[in-house]
Amino acid sequence: MTAAIRGFWAAAPTPLTASGTVDHAKLAGHALNLFEKGIDGVVLFGTTGEGASFGVAERIATVEALLKAGVASSRIGLGGGFPAITDSIALVRSALGLGLNHVLILPPYFDRAVTPEGIEDAFAAIFDAVADDRLRATLYHIPQVSGVAVPVAVAASLRKRYGVVVAGLKDSSGDFRQFQAFRAAAPDLAITVGNEADITRAIAAGGAGTICGMGNVVPGLVQAMINGAGAEARMQAAIDVVASGPSFPSTLKAILAAQSGDAGWLRVRPPLRQCADGAAFKAKLETLMSPEVA
Repeated sequence: MTAAIRGFWAAAPTPLTASGTVDHAKLAGHALNLFEKGIDGVVLFGTTGEGASFGVAERIATVEALLKAGVASSRIGLGGGFPAITDSIALVRSALGLGLNHVLILPPYFDRAVTPEGIEDAFAAIFDAVADDRLRATLYHIPQVSGVAVPVAVAASLRKRYGVVVAGLKDSSGDFRQFQAFRAAAPDLAITVGNEADITRAIAAGGAGTICGMGNVVPGLVQAMINGAGAEARMQAAIDVVASGPSFPSTLKAILAAQSGDAGWLRVRPPLRQCADGAAFKAKLETLMSPEVA
């Protein structure tokens, strides 16, 4: 049975065709290219992948296409979590039916006044309805974007209730104290970090690795962080470069367009707008790279 997500996983951006649909061939090629660079897996339709802009059917069709292109199911994590828990249930059931185990699940994120008890009820309703021991769910904590946190006590309680079905948690809060709180309350959870600047110290503190967007454009620098190579300052500088753009997904896509020479990477789904400065951002990143991590 596939275990929790561990190691180096990239939060993949979602390339689009000229008509605005998912470019399955380009995404599959990107994933396979990342694997050649030593990345363990890809998470589709997370925050970096503009996940909230894609429905259940689009996400499942994309998984089907990647599987047909030769991407192993064990190396795919699927972003999930919707305001309607019925959509979450449908997504998880469909993913399991295709042979996936890894689904990242946001708490329902429309009502910002929900209680911790209500958040736990929502997750429990998904796991109870799916009722499949093959699932290895990763709770997704990114409150600065979603507006709804995964409370520490809820993560610990869900792990106790559902065991290995609640396999991990992705902490993308950017607050290392939050990571430490999750580790203390739920030491059996495989906790990955989204903030690349925290990778080295998170792994040293028992973290499971990273699921991150910067792995798409500077995988060597992320690997240096995993290896504890003293790359924190360069990583923070690289993050600052991408964060200075109009939005993280659109800026990341612009950099990929510049790196690959494929302008199709520039396309984003509304409400995001294209970033036109990919070449400049690419050049800034290149100045941060030393030969051993380029």
